[in-house]
Amino acid sequence: MTQEDNSSETQRQAARNTFNGRGLTDAQFEKAWAISGILNTEIHSRGSFKEPLTDYAHVFARDEKFDALRGEAIVRDVYQGRYGQTLNQTREALKAKEEALPEHARARALACAETIGDLIQQAPTQPFYQAQDRASVTLSTEFGITQLTAKKLMAETFEAKHGKDLYRHAKDLEATHYKPVRDAEIAARKAETARTRSRSPSIG
Repeated sequence: MTQEDNSSETQRQAARNTFNGRGLTDAQFEKAWAISGILNTEIHSRGSFKEPLTDYAHVFARDEKFDALRGEAIVRDVYQGRYGQTLNQTREALKAKEEALPEHARARALACAETIGDLIQQAPTQPFYQAQDRASVTLSTEFGITQLTAKKLMAETFEAKHGKDLYRHAKDLEATHYKPVRDAEIAARKAETARTRSRSPSIG
């Protein structure tokens, strides 16, 4: 078992041993565990969790013998056991990092922003939203900030340096490099589907 496996198992045990975690069936725990991971992703992406928590708690409780408030309490407990901090503490930690960014953060933001165009142009080409996501994950992970903040920093520094809107610039590259490749792939899939159907024996 790897160190990562050991860490994951320790997290699962901690989550299972929380006040609410102990009373769950295995299936209920797996659902709460999955939701806790989704909420952690949401916080690191957008810096918020209240709406997703409400939504997922309702879905979780819908087929169980408890109400949405109970579902929310369960998810909060499992989350805290898994990550060693509450949902709000995770959010506050990210916010604190954003408020105390080092001076070189803007230079790194520009460097990450400039990789977006390369990712769109170089094979295998990819759309803007994927290239932007990869760059924002890199920057947010490096500085412990949300992806939303990372995207804002990249846009600000890119425009300050190049006098261009990053989104518009990247979408122009997407139209030139990604869209023709994507259109060709779609056409090839349609042609293959048509060939397959024409070879299939008719029924009836």
